[in-house]
Amino acid sequence: METLIVYPTKEQEKVVTAFLEALNVQFEKKKEVLPHHVLSGIKKGQSDIKNGDTFTFEEFKQQLSVSK
Repeated sequence: METLIVYPTKEQEKVVTAFLEALNVQFEKKKEVLPHHVLSGIKKGQSDIKNGDTFTFEEFKQQLSVSK
């Protein structure tokens, strides 16, 4: 048995599901959830932006070159 992992859009999902059902292929739907540390990092970044704690890409490159 092989495993296929596909990432259809909502529109495509309906077609793929109907196709698999028509062929009597067993499948399962799983909602992909990001790990907790990723979600907390996103929330922190959004909070930083809201609080104005940001810098430009040029400032980032300057800091990066100084740290080498």
